[in-house]
Parts: sequence; C-alpha cells; structure tokens
Amino acid sequence: MIFKISPGNANGSTSIPASKSHSIRAIAFASLSEGESIISNLLDSNDSNSALKVYESFGAKISRDEEGLKIQGFNGKPKIPNSLINVGNSGTTCRIALGTAVLLDNQYAYFDGDSQTRNRPMGPLLYALKNLGANIKNETQNGNLPISIGGPWTGGSTKVDGITSQFTTSLLINAPFGLDNTYIEPFNLNEKPYVEMTLWWLDKLGLNFSHDNLDKFKIPGGQTLKSFKISVPADFSSAAFLAAAGALPGGNVRLSGLDFTDPQGDKYFFQILDSMGAKIMNHNDGSIQVTGNKLLGGEFDLNDTPDLLPILSILGAFAEGETRIVNVPQARIKETDRISSMRTVIEDLGGRVKESEHGLTIYGEGLSGGKTTGFNDHRIVMSCAIAGLASKNPVEVDTAEAVSITFPNFITKMQDINVSIQTQNK
Repeated sequence: MIFKISPGNANGSTSIPASKSHSIRAIAFASLSEGESIISNLLDSNDSNSALKVYESFGAKISRDEEGLKIQGFNGKPKIPNSLINVGNSGTTCRIALGTAVLLDNQYAYFDGDSQTRNRPMGPLLYALKNLGANIKNETQNGNLPISIGGPWTGGSTKVDGITSQFTTSLLINAPFGLDNTYIEPFNLNEKPYVEMTLWWLDKLGLNFSHDNLDKFKIPGGQTLKSFKISVPADFSSAAFLAAAGALPGGNVRLSGLDFTDPQGDKYFFQILDSMGAKIMNHNDGSIQVTGNKLLGGEFDLNDTPDLLPILSILGAFAEGETRIVNVPQARIKETDRISSMRTVIEDLGGRVKESEHGLTIYGEGLSGGKTTGFNDHRIVMSCAIAGLASKNPVEVDTAEAVSITFPNFITKMQDINVSIQTQNK
C-alpha cells in the first residue's frame, strides 16, 4: 500500500491508542498467572495479536466480553505447543516468549517469524537463557530464528547484553517462575525506561525482585502470580507522530488519554518538542495541546528512546540549524536499520543528512517531497506521513500497510486532526 500526504496543517483533537509495549507485557503476565485476568483497552494490532497467538499456543485460554480481554493463565507452567510458534513481526513477543519456552520441562518449542524478525539478533538472549538452564536446538552462529528452545529454567546467574532492553525484559518476566533464584547482570544497558516498565509490572503484580540501580537483579524462583485486572495505558510512542504534526508551523493538536506518570520513556518527546520551540500546554482534563512554532535544532541523546529517531529525524529537516541525534546504536537492529533507512528517506525527499555510527545529523533545509520507501517499518512510514505536511510537494511512501503493526487506526487518527491520507494499493 502507498500513502500520499499533501502539504497542510494539522488541527484538531484525538485520543491516543493503547501502548504496544504495555499490551504485550499484559498478555505475557496474564498468561503466566494463576486464574483469569481481565485486560481492558488492549491494543488491537498485529503485534499484540501475535502475542495472543503465541501465548495461546503455550496453553493460555483467551476470550472476550464486555469487560475486555480475558486470559486464563497456565500458572507459570506452559504446555508444549502443538506446532511451530510464528511470532510474525513482533520482536518483543519473540524475545519474551523465548524466555517462557525455557519454563517447559525438558521439552521444546520451535520459533520462527517473518523476514524482518529473522534478521533481528537473538544470540545474546539465548546465551543468557542457556546459563539459566535452557536447552537449544538448531542454533545458528548469530542465534537468529528459526530456533528450538526448551527448559527447565533451573535458575542461577547470568550476564546479558543490553544492546536491546528486550533481552533483560524477557529474563525479568519469566524468572519468577523458574525452579530457583535467578541473578541477572545486564551490561551496556540501552533503553532503560523499557526495563523500568517491566519492573513497574513486577511491582504492580506483587512479584518479588530486587535490583541495584538496574545493574544487578535478583528474582526469587518458584513464585505464583495471582490473576489481575488492568486497563492498558495509552501509547506515548504512537502519540509522538500526532504531536509532531501539531508542532510543525501552523499545527494545533490536542491529545487525550496520556498519563505522564507512566514509565514509558517516549513521553520524553514532549520535552524535545518544548526545547525545539513548540508550544506545549497541559489542560485540566488531562489532555495535552501542541501548537506549532518555528522549530530549532539541537542535540538529542535517544539511547533511552530509540523509537523516536524516525520522527525526530523528520522534524530536524524542518528545524533551523542542525539536529543531531546521538548515542542510539540499537536503532540499527530494529525492524530495519533505522539510522541508515532514515538517511535514505530524507535524501529521497530532498533533504540533507549525515549518517554516523550511532546517529544522524539532519540539516534544517526543509524537504521538497517526492517518493520514498517505508522499508516495511511502521515508525518510518508514519514519520514519512508527517513529513508530507511540511514538504514543498506531496510525499508518497510505500509499504504503508506496516502501520498495522502498532497503530492500525493511524489514518483515522490523522483525519481527526484534519489530515487526509490518500491510499492506493501498489
């Protein structure tokens, strides 16, 4: 599918969909629990649906009614899947579920995914899981999918590479259900807010753990998780695209549903917008308004929030001076190499950009528009859509169907703020 977005101003108000990261954690914890959990406001997207299918294959029983999604958990004891586990495009689901498979007692689960997920690194997680009792078949040199993995999770000590927080998150979510205590020592930990989000869940659900400033973790084994009821918070990662539309000159967007006490790191984007010159106003009803203004470049360390790189790259093209995005090496191992991909996008659209090992420098000379690729990456596609609002000519981006991974109603939400997206099948 192709999106075509013409120059114009975003004006209006809309609500923000549920968080993908919270939704997948909710599904995993509910499945690992004892009893029936109720989850309301779960994100309905490809990634969350992948998580539901994966945990259903492990034995969770899933139903829906007026209260929301109901998950009857398997009490930390997954069953042996009857067939291959296909995680689709969801790296988060894959990594958390690889840990869950180690709770199998001397049995194996066979994992695979789409072409993008097959290219995402799993090796450091597999190394850590092997130290905790995992048995692995068909392991490739780099640890990529497809792979067979099983348990039992005997516990013990391990170090884990922090190039992506998802490795540490997988260990933290599954360790309480191992046979003995687990000690985890991440090194070079990136994306710390995502680990803090996982700890928020552990704490909220009453699971025991301790840590030393995210450097060393102790998780007692043999724990039982009681069922729970929760409403999934709104997604700051998705909100960033709509907020960026409001921050462009002539924009005025009001967003509802966001909770700034939530541990999501991408709430930092509103601080970025403020520092670049956009006008930010908090209203008594909890909504936040973003009004466009002349934007100024700056230097932004996105190590904690790598998902902001695509949309900040676009804003940088319209900001006065240089916008330097630094210290975000893990952006190269997302759905695509987002550093290289965004350089291509900006150059395709007539902008000037310089790629470095761990970031980008974008020169605020504007964009002329034109055609580019979305690399089948949802965040790149949505960033290109925002670029069309301020480019001199319309922007066309392909692989637009990728938005369904995390933001399936993106077009509707853009219509709420008076932005029309034309679509055509390729």
